[in-house]
Amino acid sequence: MIKSNMVESEISKLQALGLAVIHTEAEAIATLAERIDITFEKACQYMLQCDGRIVVMGMGKSGHIGNKIAATLASTGSPAFFVHPGEASHGDLGMITHKDVVLALSNSGETEEILTILPLIKRLGIPLISLTGNRTSTLANLATVNIDVSVVKEACPLGLVPTASTTATLVMGDALAIALLQVRGFNANDFARSHPSGRLGRRLLLLTRDIMHTETAIPAVFQNATIREALMEMTSKRLGMTAIVDEAYHVHGIFTDGDLRRALDKQIDIHHTNITEVMTNPCKTISPDCLAVEALSIMQSFKITALLVTDSQHILIGVTHLHDLLRAGVV
Repeated sequence: MIKSNMVESEISKLQALGLAVIHTEAEAIATLAERIDITFEKACQYMLQCDGRIVVMGMGKSGHIGNKIAATLASTGSPAFFVHPGEASHGDLGMITHKDVVLALSNSGETEEILTILPLIKRLGIPLISLTGNRTSTLANLATVNIDVSVVKEACPLGLVPTASTTATLVMGDALAIALLQVRGFNANDFARSHPSGRLGRRLLLLTRDIMHTETAIPAVFQNATIREALMEMTSKRLGMTAIVDEAYHVHGIFTDGDLRRALDKQIDIHHTNITEVMTNPCKTISPDCLAVEALSIMQSFKITALLVTDSQHILIGVTHLHDLLRAGVV
């Protein structure tokens, strides 16, 4: 809660300071457009030709940005991981192989921990791509390819806190990752496979067979059943419906809460009337190999809450309900 003694002029000053930061960083990003040149293309080519992993390095704030860039690369089809330069000189350098590419981040281009391990990286004979804010720095000069991510000024009024420079580096990292994604032909299904627990992953990977009710959990009655018997089956299985099948379990129809209401409106004798007289036929079914999101689409289109799952012979093998899709995170 804003303190009551904070005058309007002080609030306006805070807003102005916030806007100044955004404008400074926006300008820093805008200048990156002219850096998307042959150097950027060469960096992409080295990463595309990499048979190993893209090893990202950075100290301090650059390390935090490097972690994010590595995660973005890895999740978009370019295998990558982050190595802390300080730890690299104490054993972690063994994580880098002759098949890898190193992507080093340093605004000054003079980060001691990175420069210390450069001779060892060079000895491996692998490409070194650097993102620096100083084109004449040691790191920039020793890199196979250097991408300039320099900024005119930091958003910090003291010019000390990495702000615009880290934003520019992050954006350039995103540009590299997405360029590689496009060239690799990485698509939504590929993304889902690397994010199986995410909502997109569930929508693109989860099959109807993964969430359907099977065997004794399937509400089903034979064609000679009465409405009363069908109601008892619906009540025991608690899905608001029951399938109507023959002795070979071929589906002949479905009986739902809606069908029951319509039957009661007509004052039909539920104790003696055969279920086939009030069932819905034909009814909507789905294959177990269809995506769960397809089941959701059918339910939404026809305003129903359950689908019978059948095989190629139209034999009942399962039931999926809207509640199952909700629990699975498909909705």
